[in-house]
Amino acid sequence: MLDQNALDTLFINARSHNGWLDKNITDEQIQQIYELMKFGPTAANTCPARITFVKSDEAKEKLKAHLDEGNIDKGMSAPAVAIISYDLEFYEKLDYLFPHTDAKSWYEGKPDKIKSVGEMNATLQGGYFMMAARSVGLDCGPMGGFNNETLDQAFFPDGKTKSIFICAIGHGDDTKIFPRSPRLSFDEACEII
Repeated sequence: MLDQNALDTLFINARSHNGWLDKNITDEQIQQIYELMKFGPTAANTCPARITFVKSDEAKEKLKAHLDEGNIDKGMSAPAVAIISYDLEFYEKLDYLFPHTDAKSWYEGKPDKIKSVGEMNATLQGGYFMMAARSVGLDCGPMGGFNNETLDQAFFPDGKTKSIFICAIGHGDDTKIFPRSPRLSFDEACEII
């Protein structure tokens, strides 16, 4: 079992941040996030998530045009914003990722299955991304308030990658978060049968 400090870091004290300290993050930290998140399970090891780290001023200006007004400050003040997306051709790597059988045939030419499996598993990987970011000492500010269609056109013009959500990362400013909202109790959300 993880110690209480680890549980506090990953879950209990972790918050979705809206503001950021003026403290940079390194490319090494960004790489550490991926090196941890990649081990989270996905269906048939599909690994459809693709992460685009928006860090430079030029890239942030490109991103800004697609953010909802309420997310502009949150995104632009963060040291980096990750675009969590999925590869519409993730199945092309299954000969390598899942060599036990012809898993590529499960998806090739089946756009509805590609979409459902790609979105679900890349979303799972997005959750792993946030846990990995927290485990390397960073805070997260996940956002859905952006225009997926125009963002995809700007960042993925070949049409082979679709965004799911974005997540600002950095060192959160605790003075800019709301008090924690309530959560459902075990009995309200769970059932043992």
